[in-house]
Amino acid sequence: QNKNMIPTRNFLITQCQNKCQIRHFGKSMEDVLRSTSKMPQPRVFTNVSEERAHRKLQLAAGYRMFSKFGFDEGVAGHITVRDPEYPDSFWVNPFGVHFGQVCISNLIRCDQNGVVLEGSHPLNQAAFAIHSRIHEHRPDAIAAAHAHSKYGKAWSSFGRLLQPLNQDSCAFFEDHGVYDGYGGVAFDLSEGETIAKALSTYKALILQNHGLLTVGKSIEECVWWYISMERCCEVQLLVNAAAASGILPKEVDRATALQTRSVVGSSYAGWLQFRALFNKLMSEEPDFAD
Repeated sequence: QNKNMIPTRNFLITQCQNKCQIRHFGKSMEDVLRSTSKMPQPRVFTNVSEERAHRKLQLAAGYRMFSKFGFDEGVAGHITVRDPEYPDSFWVNPFGVHFGQVCISNLIRCDQNGVVLEGSHPLNQAAFAIHSRIHEHRPDAIAAAHAHSKYGKAWSSFGRLLQPLNQDSCAFFEDHGVYDGYGGVAFDLSEGETIAKALSTYKALILQNHGLLTVGKSIEECVWWYISMERCCEVQLLVNAAAASGILPKEVDRATALQTRSVVGSSYAGWLQFRALFNKLMSEEPDFAD
């Protein structure tokens, strides 16, 4: 391609560290990144015991990250991950324990009937009502996260989708929905059913007058989507406040937003972003692995 020409969107040249070039024609950027030998890759497990230990470690780390980012609101909020051997059950935080005190040893496992199978702490009934239905309706969702974080709550009150205002928000472009049927604290399974149906095939859902909910094909991806979406809500609120002066924001066009989503909104990208936070957390709060 002539260097003086503007590259088309389906043509991408990436300069690698070894000075080689990767030409990308129509493939997803996730495939390109994963095929690069120096890029880290998700672990492959040889047995369910190893995979269970890994998921529980990442889950405990996710709670600590939520605490560090200020997503805690008393005892509200929950992240769940399926058990690899018994996928109709999931691991979740012990009810009444602060996010900042969650560790591997105090996680509990419950089944689709709300029976605690492992662990000595009680189960958050709202967590069961919502997450059990999500895991049932979305077999591809290994993990689900919901909290009452500040900016997610604020933006949810509008009952509107996020706009594609920047690269980060494009990760959610046409891949999140709005649930506008808030009916109080979700103790009833019917509420969880309705939320799960509103989630559909999306990676995220804005619960009107409630907060945010994200899912992922891995616990790492799921937690990262929540962290990123909360920040996108903060930016959206800032932009809306600035727009009150009469200067309206310019959205990313649809074609560009979709191309951007294929990069920053891929499962691999979500896993990779979490990995960086996990390594930092491990050096600062290694006790979550106890």
